[in-house]
Amino acid sequence: MLTCSTFEAVDEIQSTESLQFAFSTIRDATEDFSEKNKLGQGGFGAVYKGALPSGQEIAVKRLSKDSGQGDLEFKNEVLLVARLQHRNLVRLLGFCLQGIERLLIYEFLPNASLDHFIFDPNKRVHLNWEKRYKIIGGIARGLLYLHEDSRLRIIHRDLKASNILLDEEMNPKISDFGMATLFVVDQTQGNTSRIVGTYGYMAPEYAMQGHFSVKSDVFSFGVLVLEIVTGKKNSFRNGNDIEHLMSHAWRKWREGTAQDMIDPVLSSGSATEMMRCIHIGLLCVQDNVAERPTMASVVLMLSSSSLTLQIPSQPAFFMNSSTYQSDLSSSMRHNSRVTESKNEVSITELYPR
Repeated sequence: MLTCSTFEAVDEIQSTESLQFAFSTIRDATEDFSEKNKLGQGGFGAVYKGALPSGQEIAVKRLSKDSGQGDLEFKNEVLLVARLQHRNLVRLLGFCLQGIERLLIYEFLPNASLDHFIFDPNKRVHLNWEKRYKIIGGIARGLLYLHEDSRLRIIHRDLKASNILLDEEMNPKISDFGMATLFVVDQTQGNTSRIVGTYGYMAPEYAMQGHFSVKSDVFSFGVLVLEIVTGKKNSFRNGNDIEHLMSHAWRKWREGTAQDMIDPVLSSGSATEMMRCIHIGLLCVQDNVAERPTMASVVLMLSSSSLTLQIPSQPAFFMNSSTYQSDLSSSMRHNSRVTESKNEVSITELYPR
């Protein structure tokens, strides 16, 4: 997975011990990983809030014991991820290795994750359109960095509202973008026999065949954009039926009533921008991988209102959510290694340039 040039980059920083924390420091910071400091629990382990002696607040991910890497490989890859710096990525401050303990130390963000706002009937009113548009743009720029501008080519594979954290100014930061490389995954680039992710956000070619690419992330981004604009989850109750947001959006778009989807709390703001974001979201979730835009194109679409957008084609899984779940589950049962991501769980792929 890592080339010689990648390890040459690691050699430059292997002596930088400032990224390695003593276990005792983190144990004290989290009050011995006390339950009251626990922020969440996921398949890769629990996350705790802590405070360093300097007063800096941190979030500590205590990894589960199923990593198959040796200490040196783990350390090298963490150091590589720590070098990725972008204002729309959660910053990895360092790590800790002691015995079977493997800890990742991140910056702490006070406003938790995006899903706590857009899906909460009370908190969603605090996200006006200006803030939502800024969040959409920030996520897009963060993904563009991961796909094209970072030292590593990174495919997230689990982009969703709960993996978008918000800082004190409600700026979005993509989290869990460097996890998969810390775990043994039997795959080649572009294909995997271990399907991981979250129902509703997974691109069809990935969910059904295990094929993934940057366009898989584009698909997830499209679903996320539709959620942000509408305030609805990717599957929701529509009368007596459970409907998938993509199908709902496509139907409204074809009927010429897409404006009815906009979150009712968005009483002010640019209706043109809102409709443009629905349009971009539908472009991102198209069934044909080749027709989905790149994140570079998406960033351009968001920043230039004069740019004419293509007409979207039918999205993937154009059906009700229960049928989608049935088909997806049936396909995935043939796969012996399936992980569905929960709120705190994601797996990411890193490829050296």
